[in-house]
Amino acid sequence: MTGTHPRFGRLYLLLYPFTALAVAINLFMLGLMWQAIGWPALSPVTALILCVPLGIPINWATTRWVQGLIDEAEGRK
Repeated sequence: MTGTHPRFGRLYLLLYPFTALAVAINLFMLGLMWQAIGWPALSPVTALILCVPLGIPINWATTRWVQGLIDEAEGRK
């Protein structure tokens, strides 16, 4: 399960919008919880802006996990 699998790049690009939006939702919810300790809430636009760079490593980990599941299902291990 390496990052050099032939389909890894296409799968990475396919999953990026989903993982980036999941990061944005989680950031927004975290921003709402920050209000309990007196910090200002994180706006949805700020969460979307922050999800672009933060989604890259999360997407890499997700793509490795999904590629591992695909390899296991196809018996390539």
